[in-house]
Amino acid sequence: MTDEPLSAPTPSAADEYAMRLALDQAQNAWLVGEVPVGAVIMRAGQVIATGYNRPITTQDPTAHAEIVALRHAATLLGNYRLPECELFVTLEPCAMCAMAMMHARLKRVVFAAPDPKTGVAGSVLDLFAHKQLNHHTCIAGGVLAEASAALLREFFAERRDAARKRRDALRAAAEPEPIPTGEVLHLDPDTTNP
Repeated sequence: MTDEPLSAPTPSAADEYAMRLALDQAQNAWLVGEVPVGAVIMRAGQVIATGYNRPITTQDPTAHAEIVALRHAATLLGNYRLPECELFVTLEPCAMCAMAMMHARLKRVVFAAPDPKTGVAGSVLDLFAHKQLNHHTCIAGGVLAEASAALLREFFAERRDAARKRRDALRAAAEPEPIPTGEVLHLDPDTTNP
């Protein structure tokens, strides 16, 4: 683990293009109520597969954007090994996704924003740097990092605001209506009780 922020060289136009496609996928995740993370798999400048987070909508804890994209690419190419492919993802991969990428033998993985809680491409750990593993994938981070981080911040701010409004509404519904002070109740003396 390192305390220094991940740095990246100036991204190429092709890397930025692919990451913008991944950001579009992240928007798709947000639209269906998922954490906005998107992924794109490219081969020789061509889009092979895309994916966005789907664990909530599919009730599948493995349905991270990267895994969804890897499954699509493997099916389309007829092979789980993807050595000529590059994966672009809007958030630093977690351990599950990193290991799937290594098993797929990806040539390169490029991520946008670092993940200081679960990122394993240098933020919390660096699984990709372990010499003991039999495949080594080239990693690059920071491509359109601010755009990705802003998307995540907006999503979670919206979620917190909606949760606060729900709590406030529940509290208001549970409280009895106060009787206004200073009001005098007048009983009509002509009214008789049966």
